[in-house]
Formats: sequence, structure tokens, C-alpha cells
Amino acid sequence: MEEAMDEIVARIATNLEAQTSISLSFFRDVEKLLDYTVTTKDKVDFENMCNEISAKGLTLTSLVNAASSAMESGAISQCSISAAKVYLLLILTPNAPVFSLFTPVPFLNLLRVLRLAVMKPSLASEDVCGSASLDRKTKRKKRKSTGGSKKSTVNDDSIDNGGEEGTYDAKDLFFLLDNLVKVIGLVTLNRFPDCLKALVRTVCQIPLTAAESLQDMTSFVKFCDLCSLVLQELLKPEQGNQADTAVEILKSLAPLILLPKSHVRTFALGFVVDIMVKNFRSSNDIITAVANMPKYLVQKAPEKAEPRGLAVESILSIVKVLDLDYQVGFVDYVLKISQGKGNFRLLSVDLIPDLIILLRSAFGSDMGNGVDHPFCLNLIKALVERCSDSIAGIRARAMTRLSNIIVSFSDDDGSKLFLREVLGLGHPASCGINNVLKKRCMDEKAVVRRAALLLISKFSAFLGGELDEELTKTIGMACSDPLVSIRKVAISALSEAFKRNSSHFVTKEWLHSVPRLIVDNETSIQDECQTLFLELVLNRVTNMGLKLSPESHDLNVNDKGVLELLKEMRDGEVSPWIKKICSSLGKKKKLRSTIVTALQNIIRTSESQWKKSSHPIEKWTAPPGTWFLLSETSAFLQKALSWEFLHHHWQLLDKFKTEKELEKPTEKGKEYEYLVGEQAGFVDWMKDRVFLLQTISNASMEMPPEPAADLAQCFLVQLERFDMHPTEVDAHIKALKTLCKRKALNNEEADSLVSRWVKQLLIKASSVLEAFLSMVSSSDKEKIFNMSQTTGNCMENEGVEFNSKLLSQAAVAVYTIGSLVVVCPSANLKAVIPTVHAIITSGSPHPKSSKLPVPQVSLKSIALSVYINAWLTLGKICLADSGLAKRYLPLFLQELEMSNCAAIRNNIVVMMADFCVRYTAMVDSYIPKITKYLCDPCELVRRQTFILLSRLLQRDYVKWRGVLFLRFLLCLVDDSQKIRQLADYLFGNILKAKAPLLAYNSFVEAIFVLNDYNPRTGCGNSSSSRDENHLFSIRGNDDKSRSQRKYIYETLLKQMAPEHLLATFAKICAEILAAASEEMLSMDDAAGHSVLQDAFSILSCKEIRIQTHHGSPSDSLDPEEDIGETSTTPQASAASKGRVISQALRKGLIQNSIPIFIELKRLLERKNSALIGSLMDCLRILLKDYKNEIDDMLVADKQLYKEIIHDMDKYEAMKAKNIAAATFARRSQAYATPQATNKGAAENVISENDPRVRSAIADAVAASIAKTVLRQANNNLSSPLSAISVPKLKSTAVRPPGGVAGKVGMPAEVIESLRRPQLFELEDEKI
Repeated sequence: MEEAMDEIVARIATNLEAQTSISLSFFRDVEKLLDYTVTTKDKVDFENMCNEISAKGLTLTSLVNAASSAMESGAISQCSISAAKVYLLLILTPNAPVFSLFTPVPFLNLLRVLRLAVMKPSLASEDVCGSASLDRKTKRKKRKSTGGSKKSTVNDDSIDNGGEEGTYDAKDLFFLLDNLVKVIGLVTLNRFPDCLKALVRTVCQIPLTAAESLQDMTSFVKFCDLCSLVLQELLKPEQGNQADTAVEILKSLAPLILLPKSHVRTFALGFVVDIMVKNFRSSNDIITAVANMPKYLVQKAPEKAEPRGLAVESILSIVKVLDLDYQVGFVDYVLKISQGKGNFRLLSVDLIPDLIILLRSAFGSDMGNGVDHPFCLNLIKALVERCSDSIAGIRARAMTRLSNIIVSFSDDDGSKLFLREVLGLGHPASCGINNVLKKRCMDEKAVVRRAALLLISKFSAFLGGELDEELTKTIGMACSDPLVSIRKVAISALSEAFKRNSSHFVTKEWLHSVPRLIVDNETSIQDECQTLFLELVLNRVTNMGLKLSPESHDLNVNDKGVLELLKEMRDGEVSPWIKKICSSLGKKKKLRSTIVTALQNIIRTSESQWKKSSHPIEKWTAPPGTWFLLSETSAFLQKALSWEFLHHHWQLLDKFKTEKELEKPTEKGKEYEYLVGEQAGFVDWMKDRVFLLQTISNASMEMPPEPAADLAQCFLVQLERFDMHPTEVDAHIKALKTLCKRKALNNEEADSLVSRWVKQLLIKASSVLEAFLSMVSSSDKEKIFNMSQTTGNCMENEGVEFNSKLLSQAAVAVYTIGSLVVVCPSANLKAVIPTVHAIITSGSPHPKSSKLPVPQVSLKSIALSVYINAWLTLGKICLADSGLAKRYLPLFLQELEMSNCAAIRNNIVVMMADFCVRYTAMVDSYIPKITKYLCDPCELVRRQTFILLSRLLQRDYVKWRGVLFLRFLLCLVDDSQKIRQLADYLFGNILKAKAPLLAYNSFVEAIFVLNDYNPRTGCGNSSSSRDENHLFSIRGNDDKSRSQRKYIYETLLKQMAPEHLLATFAKICAEILAAASEEMLSMDDAAGHSVLQDAFSILSCKEIRIQTHHGSPSDSLDPEEDIGETSTTPQASAASKGRVISQALRKGLIQNSIPIFIELKRLLERKNSALIGSLMDCLRILLKDYKNEIDDMLVADKQLYKEIIHDMDKYEAMKAKNIAAATFARRSQAYATPQATNKGAAENVISENDPRVRSAIADAVAASIAKTVLRQANNNLSSPLSAISVPKLKSTAVRPPGGVAGKVGMPAEVIESLRRPQLFELEDEKI
């Protein structure tokens, strides 16, 4: 062994002395010797080597240099690996001169070997390609020849070294890292800061590289453990300043911590949390550096959703292990960045909820009143503030994170109280979170509206459904949102509140918002609507009713919210939707018989409770809404009805009819307060009778034959008296028809029975009408007319009791005729039609029929009820007879145009809609006349017209052509809020899907129509031709008219696709601006002036711009979904293609439009028009939004571009000067009048913080001071200039030749001029 070592020592000395390229065998010899020495602690061989080297005039430094050269040369190889081992073993050898052997260059080369050795072979070659002389093609060929998949590399110097190659594996790297740890323990790196930094960066890079190159997880874990040991050694105080070292390590680990989920990220985060904090907690420098690490990660955090979430997770992992003082410091930092840039505000929103949870665990979960927890208070306030951020993505994310806080605070009462106080839930609706949520529910961004509604849903669960009334109404409005997803979330939020709170306003809003969605275009929403109604209404009513036994005498012990719910269902705006829902549920067989049983129990218990209280039974009525719901559900559950129950309550209600008779309808002058089916004096018992009749009709097939016949006879007798309300007439006729079917043996017999009693009733009704007409036409008609003029109503005059009774019978009789025609369209009406015709043509100078006494005075003035019902009946007759419809259709339109009674106009509009369905071709030409009543003075008529025409348009009975679409536009700005909501839903939801090109095709025409402008004549319509068009225009240049037109334009632009927005831009430029520049559009005319101003306003509004997303990702952030930059989905490809097309269209558009703007600008300047301001504002926005396209267009005409920019700057400077003058005037006034307001400041387009405005204000202040000084000088008053120290000037008199210097006399006029005060003229004092 000794001989072998001697041979090795000899070879080492010989190779060093030769000073040639050292081979792999040399390093292996040295490695073998040093390894033996280090392992056995035997210094003999090492000393022999040192002596041999010294004998040849060399030192150990020569060996170090040789190893350094091998580590530095070429690609990584076994030779460089062996050289690295030699270098480390040499330092670790006992009695080795460590401080002379350890130098920066070899150490840095050692780190290079470590970096390259961990890489894959292919990566190692690429890393050194810059230092090699081979080009890329040569290196690629070399990699192929050497086998790129093998774990071996060839040293570039191996050719010189005899072509030696070697292999290395992970064990060699483990050996290097293990010995590196030992070397660091011997060496103090604070003397070599560059080496320290390089070591830290190399060690932090090794896990990342190893994760890419190693397949074995065990080897990777060992690499990480060794790297951790190296970093721990570096953190010891012996290595220098711990703070600097910790900072360097943390900066190197930060990129690894911000990586996606991986073992490398786990290593980096674990080292910081588990080792730096726990093992070095006694070192204040290291802990302080770690405490600053979360702030550093905040600065480096990515903006994409998933990486940002991981960054937040890493930050919180570090913060959790810190002491409380450091946690509080980080909270202060988060509060500051919540006011910073967009990406920091977004990150703060993600951090705040977890920080609140962290502080709650530190301070205790019970928050109490929040006085002892100011940090949580400030964090929640900051998050609420972000709910109103300028970036939509941050607003949405803030509300989503606030929802998480609400869920976490629901665990104890103290936290609930704290959160209620912080969010202002107990304060008025105008402040606190309620006000924020109301605004966010109406936000322009869908993602924000959705987040707001989700937050409200969480609030509802948190507060037990106690929502603010205005906020509840806002949710109800969101149920009509154009987007399906928003409607679904709104339904869920409102239903959550309704489920937990049965207050009146929540119940009312739910019934007015959710059931109406049964007619939604989306099938899933219809299904959800039915499911919620079944769960929240029918099941609730069933549970209450089934708890009532026949012996129950009290309804108050049960859910009072059910009675409120039943009462609200009778509302005229709710009941139609309830009927549709019940019908749909019945057809799907989802109704259960228990609901009918429950409703019967409620009615029985109510009656029993009334009797127990000793009240007269004739004044009893069932709980409002119970009969209505029973009548709708029993249509599909006939067998669940009890005949004894129905018979008993019919007798009870019918028996006391005379005591409960309605007050007679009254007339007030010519305004008759009566509408069919609606009357202010409707009492509950009459509604109960109607719904009971409908229930009886539903159960008729289950009744015994004999009681059914008796009941049918009773109904017929009551109908023949003609003393019922019209609503009862329809119910009696429907019930009578169904009872006849039960009585008859077959359908033929049933039809025969129906025809028989219909004929009988028609004869009696005709006789009543003839008697009435005879009375009116008799010699006493003048007396009756005079009575009606003096008393207001002939029926109220005590002297004509018989006549008032006949009038009431005539009104009911004519209505009964119409109801009979609906039941039996084949009935013979030859005797009835002349009578009805005589009523509607009463007062005509040329009566058509000579057989009937036609009144010379119109019944419209003395018997309005008969007149209204006559038109209704005639409409029903025309629906059954197309010949009559064709003949009477002009008469309907004439009455519609001439009538001053809202009830008549409303009924005729309804009839015309029915005619349009039945006789589409016949009525189509009259549709424009019907649309006039979209502007009717009566809100009910306008709303009815809008709803009916909308339904016809959806069902394609009417087409969107001509003026129809343009006349619908005014409904968007109607005075009625209900009509505006309906119009918004029509344009934003229905038309956008059904006719997406409608807004684009009619946009320019809409500008002309709304301004009442005729493009053919080039000016506004004349007063003679303006009668009908004026109704549908918003002519005028006042603020209200402009804002209404602007809202309509913006609504239409929101319905357009990006390509249509560009096309609309081009059409406005070509058809309006170009016409104006060619003087084909008169700007002197008021209408033309408004058209041009509207065009400028449209071209500069944000709705017509196409978002190109040039800003940071957070500006257009969607917190729910982030699309990667390299997405290759079909949607991404389509979007990319669309962007390319959009850019091309934008460029062509601007190239065609800018010349028009320039020509129009010159024309307006020549005419000194006031529109120049609007044009310059529009041009300023175009220069900002389309800067690249305009630069490309004007690249060949720099002079024109400079002129445009100069004019823009001049205009902006003038505007800034005006704003500055106004601001200075307000400030000056504020000193004299402390209560001076800032009125009109918000109207300025340029902000007062604009540098140009500030400069202009400074100029104005300086000018004002200068004027003051000049005035004081003119008035011989002391001025501020007199206090200034001015140097005195000595005279430079010339000495006379040969004389002595003396005083030289000045001319008298010069001296006098200096003494005389100068008067300064001010610009504002010139005449």
C-alpha cells in the first residue's frame, strides 16, 4: 500500500512539473490520495506529496490552479467532476493551508461544475455554448454522436488529453455537496461576498435543475437536504452578517416559492418556514429578514389567477409562523398597498380574508365590539372600499372574498355583532355595505353584478334574511337582467332571503320578481321558478294547513307569513304568473292533493275562528288568497275537493249577497272611474265568490248529478237578473257550462244544453237593452240628461230609482252578451248586433237602424258603463265573425283616436291585439296607428300597449319594420319606471337574441327620428308634418332631451357586436358628418344642429369603442377565469382571428374618417359654429383611442398631423384657461362667502388636477396680483414692491478735461419725468 501511494505521489509531482494538459488519471490519483488522507486522518502520504511538489519547486497552489483549469474548461465531464472533488478534499485535508488554498476563482469554478453537473446533458451543453468555439450546428451533431440521452458528457479538452471520457452519476454530486458543507464550516465567506452570493444562488438553483433532470424522487430529496445543509451553514454567525446572508438567500428562494405547485416550491417554502424561522428564532437579524419576505413576495407576485393564488398561499404560510408584532406590521403593509396600483390592490383583496382569520386566531375568535381588534376592523373596511374599485375584476374579487369572511364570522354571536357594526348593517340604507351592494347590483360589468348577488345571498344567510328594503328591490330588478347567469344568481339570492325572512316587503318582492320568470326564454330558469314556487309557497302552505285539525279554532298559532303570502298572491301583477306556474306544475303532475286539503282546512279554521269570536257570519271572509290558490290548484286535483265543503260555502256566500252588494259605479263629469275586472271598491267577498265559482267549475265532473243540476239552475236564474258585477258574470257562465257537461249524458247533449240557455240569456239581455234604449230615447231623456249634468250620475238621483236600476241592468246585460259569445261562438246574434251598434253609434246624426230607438245623445256622456261594455262586446263578436271584424275595424280605430276615456282606449288596444292574432293580414296595416299609444297620456294604456305589441313581435305576428322599432325606443326613457324596466328587458334580453342586427340597421335612422330631422330636406320637419312624428321624437338641445337621447343610443350600442360598432362608426361619419361637411345637412336648423351634436357624442362615447386590452391584465381582469397567453382552444383561435380583423377594420375606418373630420373642422371654424367644441372633444378622444392608426395614416403628411395636434393643444389650453378662470373665481368668492358652492365644477371635461389647469390657475393668480400692484401704483398707494431692497445706482458723470470730478447737471425735463408718477392702463379697464 505504501509503495502504491509512493507511486501515486511520484506521478502527481511529475505531472505538475510537466505543466501540460492534465488528464483524468492525474485527478483520480490525487483524489485517491486525498480521500485516503481525509478518511484515515493519516497525514504521511499528504506530507510526502507536499515534499515532492516542493522539491520540484512547486506548491499546493499549483495543484489548485490545475484543478481550477479543469473545472473551468469546456463542457462538464468526469475530469471536471474529479477536479472538483480534488479541490474540496484538498481544503479538508488535515493541516492544509485553508486560507491560502481557498481563493474566489477556483471556488466559482467549483460552483459552475455543480450547476452544470445537475443539468441534463443537453442542457449542460447549451449552457456553455457561448464560451465554446463551435457553432450550434456543430454542437447539435456532437450531441447526436455522443448520445444525448446518456448521463455522460465529453470535455472539449478531451482530444488534447488523449480522448479521455468519463461518466458521473448522482453519487458524485452528493459527494461534492456533502464536502462543500464541510468546507463552508472551515472557511469564512464574509471575506469573499461575491463567492457567498454565487454559492447562495447556485444552491438555490440546484433543486430546480434537479427536478427537471432526475427521475428518482429519492435522489431529489437528498439533493434538497444537502442544499438545505449548505444554506444553514451560511446562516451561521461565523459566515458574516446574518442579515445580509438571510436577505440573499430569501431573494434567491423567492422565484422558487412563486413557482406553481411542485416539490421545488415545497422545498423553498419549507426552508423559510421550518428552518429559518424555527431554527434561527434567536437571531433577530434573520427573523427580521424573514418578516420582510412576504412584502418582497407581494412585489414579485404574478397577476394570473392561479399563480397569484399560490403566491398568496406562500405569503400567508410565512406570516403565520411570525410573531404577532411582525404579523401586525404586515397587516399595515397590506392596508397601504390596498391603495396602490391595480395589481397590488388585487393582491391585497386576496390577502385580507386570510389575514383576518389569522388575527382572529391570534386575538381570540370572539370579536366583541371590535374596539380591541382595530386591525380586523381596518382590514374589513379596506376590503369594503375595494368593492368600489375602478377595476371591475377587483370589485368582483373583493365581494367574493367578503363573502368568505361572512361565512367565517358566522360561528359565534360576538363575531356577528362585530361584523354588523363594521359593515353598517344597522345603519340607514344610504350608508354602509347596503349602499355599495345596490350600486354593484347595477354595475355595467356582469362579473361584478354576479359577485354582488352572491354576496347578498351570503348576507341573507348571515342575517337571517334581514335585508334592507331598497336592497331587496334591487335584487328583484336583477331578476330581469339580460344575462341568464345573473338572473339565476338573483333568483337564488332573493329566494334565500325569502326562505329566511317572511316580512312583508321580502314576500312582496319575491312574488313580483320570481314567478314572472315562468315565461323566461331560458328553460332552466322556468324549471327553477317552478321548483322554488313548489318549495317556498305550496309546501309552506301545505305544512301550515295540514297542522290544522277540524277542531282548530285559531290560525294565529301557525305561520303568519303564510297568510301574508296568500294575500299578496291576489295582486293583479302577480296572479297571472301564479296561474301559469300552477298550470305548468299540474300538467307535469307535480301538484299533490295535500295542497287542496290544506287550503280547505285553512278556510274551515278561519270560519270556525270567526264564529267563536261571536261575529256575524255574514261579514266573514276567508283569508285573502286562499280561494284564489284553491281555484288554480284544484283544476288538476278535482278528487281532493269536498262537495259538501263547496256547497256549504256557496250557500254561505250567496245567502248574504244583498247585505254585501257593491257600491254602484259613479261618474264624475265625463271621467268614469270604472275598468272591467278592476275596481277600487272590490271587496273580499266578491273575489271569494268568483274564485269559488271557478273551483266549483273545476270540481263539476266529480259532483253528484242532481246537486249539479240544481246548482246550474241557480246560476241561470242569477244570470237572468243582470244584477251581478261583470267579473261574476264570467265566473257564472263558465261554471254553468261545466255543470251542463256534468248533467248531460254525452257531448252532443251538453252542447245542446249550452246553446239553449245561451239563446235564452241573449233574448233577455236584448230585451233589457231595448228597454234601456227606449227609456233614453223617450220624451223623458232630456230630464234624465239634465239630472246627470247636475248630480254627476243619474243613478245617484233619488227621483229616478227605476232608471238607475235599468241602467245597471243594461251595463251587465251588454257585458253578458259578450261573455256568451265567447262560450258559444255559434250563437245567433242577428237580434243583438243592431242593438250593440245602436249603443256605440248613439248621438250620430245618421242612425243606421230605423227599427231601434237610437238615442240622439251619446251614451258616452250619460251611461259610460253601457258604452264601455258595448265596445267590449262588439270586439268579442268580431272575434267570432270575420265579416263583422272587417266591417267594424275602421270604427274601432276611429274610436281609439277620438276617445278621451282611458278605459276605452285600453280595451280597444287589447281588442286590436286579439284581432292581430286572429286576422293578422287584416290588422297589419293598422299597427303604426296602434303604436301611437306607446305615448298615450295614461300610463296604464302605454304599459298595456307596450306589453301587447311586445308579445305580438315575439310571436312574429308583427314584424320589426317601418317605424315600429323607432317608436319603441321612447319607452326606454318613459316617465314610468315599470315601462322603462320592461323596455330595458326587451332591448337587452329578447331583441338581442331574436333580432341582433335590428339596432345596427336602424341606428342612424334613429338619430334622425329622435331629433325630428328629415334627411331628405336637410332640415327639421315642418310644423304641419310634425303632428305624429313629434310624438316619437325628443327634440331639443336642453340637458334632459340630450341625456334621454344619449341613453337610447347607448342602449342600442350595447346590443351590437364589435364589427357592427365599427360599421356604425363608419355610417355616422358617411351619412351625417360627411353630409354636414358638404353642407347637405343644415347646421343652422335646430334639428340639424342636434343631429350633428348627437353624432359627436356617439362617436366619443365608450360604448362604441372596441376594447383592445392594451393595459395591464388587472385592468380587464375576470377573477373567475384567466386565459393563458398560449391558449390554443378554438375559442382562443377565433378571438385571435377576430382581433386581427378588428385591427384591419379600425385602420381602414380611421383612414376614411379623419379627412371628414378635418374638412368639417374647417367648415365649423369658417362659420364660427358652437359645434367646434363638440368636434374637438370627439377628435381628442379619437386621437387617444386610435393613435396608432392615425399615426400610420398621417406618416406621409407630417404637416397636417402637426396642425391637428396644434389645434388640439390650443383648444385644450383655452378650455383649461376657462376652467382656471372659473376655479379662481370660485376660490375668490369663497373668501368673501364661506358657503360658496362648487356648482358646475363636475361639468368640466378637464379635471382641475390637470397640469394645464394648474398652470392656468397660477397664471391667473399672477395676473391678479400684477393688476393689484398696478392699481396701487396708479393710486399712489404703497405696494409690495416698495418693500423690496433695490441696489442704488451711481451716476457715471464724465470728468471735464483737466478738471475735477463733480456733479453733472441733468436736464430739468428728465428729472421732472422721473418725479411724475406713471399711470398704467389695465386691459380690463380699457374702454
